[in-house]
Amino acid sequence: MASTRKATKTTPIAALAGLAMAVAGPVRATDHLTGQWQAYEAVRAKSILELQPFREEITAIEAATGRQLRFVSLNPPVNAWFLLEIRKSPTSRAYFYHLENADPARQRVSFETGPDPAIMIASAGGTARCRPWADGNAALARARASSLPYAPLCGGALFLRNKVRGSRTTLEATAEFLRDNIWGGEEIVRFVRDTFFRDSQLETSRELATTGNAASAGPAPMRATTPPEDRPVITTLLDIALEGTPPGRMGLGLWYPVEALPGVYASAFQPRAIAPEVLSGPGRTNRLDPVEAKATGYMVAFDLARFDIGYAVGTDHPSLGWSSRPPASVRPRGLPGPDGVDRPDPLVLLGMVNPVIANRTVATFTAGFKRDHGAFKFGDMATYNYGHHYGFIEKGVILSKLQPGLSTLFRLADGTIRMKTWTDADNALLPRIVFARQNGVPLLETDPETGLGVPGERVTLWGPGNWSGSAEAELRTLRAGACMARSGGTEWLIYGYFSTATPSAMARTFQAYGCRYAMLLDMNALEHTYLALYVRKGGRRHVEHMVPGMALIEKKLRGGTILPRFIGFADNRDFFYMTRREAAR
Repeated sequence: MASTRKATKTTPIAALAGLAMAVAGPVRATDHLTGQWQAYEAVRAKSILELQPFREEITAIEAATGRQLRFVSLNPPVNAWFLLEIRKSPTSRAYFYHLENADPARQRVSFETGPDPAIMIASAGGTARCRPWADGNAALARARASSLPYAPLCGGALFLRNKVRGSRTTLEATAEFLRDNIWGGEEIVRFVRDTFFRDSQLETSRELATTGNAASAGPAPMRATTPPEDRPVITTLLDIALEGTPPGRMGLGLWYPVEALPGVYASAFQPRAIAPEVLSGPGRTNRLDPVEAKATGYMVAFDLARFDIGYAVGTDHPSLGWSSRPPASVRPRGLPGPDGVDRPDPLVLLGMVNPVIANRTVATFTAGFKRDHGAFKFGDMATYNYGHHYGFIEKGVILSKLQPGLSTLFRLADGTIRMKTWTDADNALLPRIVFARQNGVPLLETDPETGLGVPGERVTLWGPGNWSGSAEAELRTLRAGACMARSGGTEWLIYGYFSTATPSAMARTFQAYGCRYAMLLDMNALEHTYLALYVRKGGRRHVEHMVPGMALIEKKLRGGTILPRFIGFADNRDFFYMTRREAAR
């Protein structure tokens, strides 16, 4: 019998009046939103549309042909994703088209009914009518036949999202084959990882000199055993061009501007250099082991006044069905996934950004765990709320519900970027969320009295923290994480690459950098801890990676031109992307 204990509570019906006010377009009756919310909350199999409680659906009959059109705005305040359904008659087969607004900040998409219905696209230049179903669906047929992931429609104002196969590395493909096709495959993968790949990316450095001066820009330097002006200079493998230091040399815990990318900084660290007052508290962590203490890692910081952040789900991961981790006792019979769905159809997930976004993107990095690893197997969080599957939202569309108690990075429609532990009360934000991604429990939580980050209460707990690692709870491995920090009046999003580390080492390192909240992203392989910057030099865009091995993940065109992951081709994994902030016109 499935467990009835469930942390997520239904939003009070009275609050739906406030949700209605948040929805753009025609005023909707509160009872209509109430019905959609009840369908969203229902514990039963459902469609991906029923998982969208704030959607707006408009139907029309084309007078000239009798075709029935249904236009669904999946989240009107976000104004990004739409579903077009076409039937030759009300009882005939339905054809679905997943449309994306090419630039939600600059154009508003709506649907005009009447005898000659049309998609309306309003921008600073005026309002345009678009009828891609005209002439026997000619424009839609051409867009679908193109097989492009993003096929332009309506003069490029919209894109049709077409299904494509997402790229994966040989390592990923082999691991998935073993897990899916061989009895005991998960144990085989774990044995190989723990025996042959443990510390495979460990980087250690030679000390060369002391800096003699302190970095003057960027976030606050790491709190270390020595003042900034006396920091040792170490050898580094960072594959990013920096200002103020020769290649392969960085002062420990100092920040250096990334060459030709204003507002982006990089830093190198070794946990053994962290100040004693940080290592000893506040908060509880395990002691550093000798290997992770000397392991070199890197931080890349983005000035959030200059850059925005987005998120995209991969073609395959994270999937929507059940993780194999939670016990059968928490799975209601007949439920295809923890949210009642196991497929996104008729929505199309692409694992890459659209061409308009690509032109503004300055960085991408892998987002988080696959669904199978993104739920709890041990501890209290495995015993209720269906095992706390990590939730995610793309373009305002809820693909997996956000679960209370989990670390969450999200952006609101007004541009606000936040990182926090999700609560039931935060569900009031759902109509305004552009994206959200959850990844386990926090590495650092914000102390409400000081505003500083302190290690999360589960950092030292292998099973209850769902930190993965070996079956013997040996937690040290290649890991990546992210944090939010403020210094000098500037808000920073910081990405951390740890060549080998336990959650305790990650927490203390982020704490030393002044982070107020930090969360795990992914782990174990370079494709899972991938970060690339896109830097314009000499009229061309160059791809620079956190470490050289990440370049092997990219594809190359004839002549050697790099086709970057997440930008030039679809990927099976989900990711974050950083874009230059531009004022809406």
